[in-house]
Amino acid sequence: MSVLDELAGGLVVSCQPLPDDPDDPMRDPYVQARVAAAVVRGGAVAVRVNGPDDVRAVRAAVDVPVIGLYKHGTQGVFITPTAGHALEAARAGSHVVAVDATDRPRPDGRTFADTVRAVHEQSDALVLADVATVAEGVAAVEAGADAVATTLSGYTPAGPPIDGPDLGLVARLAALLPVPVIAEGRYRTTEQISRAFEAGAHAVVMGNAVTSPLWITRRLVPATPRAASAPEKREHR
Repeated sequence: MSVLDELAGGLVVSCQPLPDDPDDPMRDPYVQARVAAAVVRGGAVAVRVNGPDDVRAVRAAVDVPVIGLYKHGTQGVFITPTAGHALEAARAGSHVVAVDATDRPRPDGRTFADTVRAVHEQSDALVLADVATVAEGVAAVEAGADAVATTLSGYTPAGPPIDGPDLGLVARLAALLPVPVIAEGRYRTTEQISRAFEAGAHAVVMGNAVTSPLWITRRLVPATPRAASAPEKREHR
């Protein structure tokens, strides 16, 4: 059974601290490894992990496929933005390396196809293309991607932000592409998971709604009377 076959029909959980909060207490490889072990015990078929240190820690803690990435920066292409970042993620132990495959300029001036080629030629890892549009998904497969994910839908200038998951993009990609399509981006409920599989998803990724106490608490606190009476801007500690 291939790594991608192991994901079929299952839930993948993204185990990452919040990217916009450098003081997130979850930002620690040991912590992320424990989180990964917990979600695998709960039934996750794979985990998605950011950074070589976290990938190494998680690989030692779980026996399911690890989808590794390497975020660098906060603007533009920052999910595994260069071939060098992709190779670092692969060499840390990622079974699959997730790479931004949108049509935006990459910081090293190279193409997505260059990154795919580097990973395939210099490691045993597969490449998961994170895209925002159908055209990007098609181009990613033509460039050699082993699978495509809807991770970046609503997060690039290619389309307006949306509140829930982009089920339409999942359906269109699943109908067009010869590789697995992984549904990712704002999945928060069991109903959304079911609808993604109905749309043709190979697997579904959930992240903050499962693994980030900071994100979950920030969404719940506004419903409390104390939050309603507090100053509008508060420091999170």
